[in-house]
Amino acid sequence: QVQLAESGGGLVQAGGSLRLSCAASVPTSSIYNMGWFRQAPGKEREFVAAISWRGYNTYYADSVKGRFTISRDNAKNTEYLQMNSLKPEDTAVYYCVARPGPWARVLDPDEYNYWGQGTQVTVSS
Repeated sequence: QVQLAESGGGLVQAGGSLRLSCAASVPTSSIYNMGWFRQAPGKEREFVAAISWRGYNTYYADSVKGRFTISRDNAKNTEYLQMNSLKPEDTAVYYCVARPGPWARVLDPDEYNYWGQGTQVTVSS
């Protein structure tokens, strides 16, 4: 069973930056795809970003493209989400996700086998 643990959330002013980390309990080299979803109060869960096994492929939601960067370090069994130019609408609980399998259907939350507990990100205006 893969366990994922997020960290790095917090309160930041609009325009600021945060870096989320997700530590996996198993070598991330054995987890083909990883990513991030978020859920704001009263809203549905939303895809944020995904990254393939060696980081050769990445994909971003339009709402974060150009502001967020996903990366991974398989030597440290960790993935990251660097969030810059944060906006109040980025406020949400952010979840780390992972799954084996091919680089496909990365936007679909049902495709991900493993989820972290979430970390709160709050952006004040």
